[in-house]
Amino acid sequence: MPFKGKPPGSGSGEMSRRTQALRPDIALAPKEAAKARALRRQGAAPEEIARAFGVPIEEVEKALVQMRSPRPESTRGTLNITLAAHRFVMAERQGEEPLWQTMDRIVDELMRLRQVVAKGAAAAKARREAARPDDLLPGLLPEPPAH
Repeated sequence: MPFKGKPPGSGSGEMSRRTQALRPDIALAPKEAAKARALRRQGAAPEEIARAFGVPIEEVEKALVQMRSPRPESTRGTLNITLAAHRFVMAERQGEEPLWQTMDRIVDELMRLRQVVAKGAAAAKARREAARPDDLLPGLLPEPPAH
């Protein structure tokens, strides 16, 4: 039976409603805020962005404060695993498949390999037991070893 995980829902990766509710209101529409962040990434100063949208600089700063920025010294990958494990998983990806699909494939392979190992161990045990001398008839003692 292959391992089959449930793919992430359509809203996965989006900001939670609770987080959105806790954020301050911004005088920019969501598309304008995204454009302001893009301008900032391109090197525009907050004052220039405020002039471009015709809003106070405080409103632009609220939008810019919500920007995500990469951490240069990240200790975890996107899977919340060590960087070495993350590199392994990324190397296992086939084409542009989603990470959840890669993980399902890796877990499926692990489960199959464990079954093979368990069957091999059971077969080895059966071979060892078959190699033993037949059980003696009750009441008969084995011959003592020769010295």
